Amino acid sequence: MARIDPILLEIVAHALVSVAEEMSITVWRTSRSTTVRELLDYSTAVFDAEGRNIAQAARMPVHLNSMELCLQEILARHIPLEEWREGDVIVTNDPYCGGQHLPDFIAFKPVFFEGRRVAISCVLIHHVDVGGGAAGGYNARAVEIFQEGVRVPPVRIVRAGAMQDDLFATILLNVRDPDTFRGDFLSQLAALEVGARSLRALAARYGTATLLDIGDALLDHAETAMRLAISALPDGVYDAEDQVDGDGLEEGAKRIAVRLTIAGDTLTLDFAGSSAQAAGPINATMATTKSAVYYAAIAASGLSTTANSGCYRPITVLAPEGSLVNASFPAPVSMRMLTGHRVATAVLRAFAQAVPDRIPASYYGVTFNHAVHVRHADGRRQVYFDSEIGGWGAHPEVDGPSGLSAGFHNQQNTPLEMIEAIYPLQFIRYGFLPDSGGAGRQRGGLGLVREWRFTAERGLLNASFDAFVSRPYGLAGGEPGSAGTLSVTRDGVTTKLAAKTIGHELKAGDIVRMETPGGGGFGPVGERDPMALAADLADGLVTAAGASRYRSA
Repeated sequence: MARIDPILLEIVAHALVSVAEEMSITVWRTSRSTTVRELLDYSTAVFDAEGRNIAQAARMPVHLNSMELCLQEILARHIPLEEWREGDVIVTNDPYCGGQHLPDFIAFKPVFFEGRRVAISCVLIHHVDVGGGAAGGYNARAVEIFQEGVRVPPVRIVRAGAMQDDLFATILLNVRDPDTFRGDFLSQLAALEVGARSLRALAARYGTATLLDIGDALLDHAETAMRLAISALPDGVYDAEDQVDGDGLEEGAKRIAVRLTIAGDTLTLDFAGSSAQAAGPINATMATTKSAVYYAAIAASGLSTTANSGCYRPITVLAPEGSLVNASFPAPVSMRMLTGHRVATAVLRAFAQAVPDRIPASYYGVTFNHAVHVRHADGRRQVYFDSEIGGWGAHPEVDGPSGLSAGFHNQQNTPLEMIEAIYPLQFIRYGFLPDSGGAGRQRGGLGLVREWRFTAERGLLNASFDAFVSRPYGLAGGEPGSAGTLSVTRDGVTTKLAAKTIGHELKAGDIVRMETPGGGGFGPVGERDPMALAADLADGLVTAAGASRYRSA
């Protein structure tokens, strides 16, 4: 490889990130569902001609960190690169082909310039519904992946520029809201072409050979930066664990155990000792587990360079096949984020032993995914899907942020006005939950309370929640954050629901309430600054009863 001028390298590196961001903006502007357009549950990236991730938009690490794993699996087992043609688009949602769960459709488009493949554009979108036993794709009773929705192997949905309408029609026939799916999928295809167009322009401006050499240089640069960041950490072996409360079918919590080994400029994370894969759908494939590990390792190491797959090279991830964190086919995986979050918090807990002045206490550690299959009086059907977050853990120096999405999934919130304009929901309350942050010298961030009234004739509520029993851990003497809850009130009678709920019937007037976990506290409770506690009381973040936790310490 020829030596690359550093200024040119920097210019093209930023240009490649801009391509990924341009694709991201295209999805944002043209997508149909609130899940994509408002929640921003999608990601975009640029790959080099060999299928290596060289540039990413600022979207969701849970997606971005596993995109290359999926593509390399496709190339190795399904469609070799030499068979990719100009105008093709390859798509899959198969968790057992490098994917994570069925709602996430990932699409790749090879980019050619002057007859030579120069790059691959990539867009991943979480689609609102993919069929199966539950609206929204989270079937709490699933015991195998066949019950979770339509599963598409790596196939050409576009062949030499021609949409494969029969295949697309087959997919649409298997989802509950085909119009929404169609709109989001066409947005996905449009974004791929926007990226391809910009990549062709870069190849024309700088030359194909230069563009390919720059891709190699960017990967090597990220690897070097990651190794330097790891080298600054103290060598050692650090054990930690966390848990998922359960899978909704079997009794008992599921353990996630990790041994972190820091040796020079390398990291090894071994998940031996984690629970066996579950009967229910909380299992994670290695794509999810590696994605969570990469997120936590990059965050803990303090890496400052632009992320690409070169960052992953110094990291080895080991997990027993058939375990909760490396599930074997055909285990159900729709709720894999419940485990993915706890992989991230367990790894961060291990890093906290190595660099205790850098790592915060546990964030909320769960995505509150929920869906309602709405059935209107006139026979119309809708699928409302949304997601909620909680409080971050306190840092050694500052309180944890409240109601802020953790970096692992990095989602936004859907404006309530938008939801009410589209779906038969009327919001009653949405705000911080007092006393939910873990007590400590630094207080954990607050979770959220959200209440809405259902106004359609009939609906079915599904929930993919966790942390109803376990609580986000505190560090250095800090207390854990609060647990989550879910309930429905009808005619003044409140019924508590399980964290994993499917098909709970809703009628007009029912009120659904969810409370999300707060973050863990950091440092001894008795060391809380009295002025900070007084400010919390004045702001309503802590109640008088909650303040007693600090005074009695």
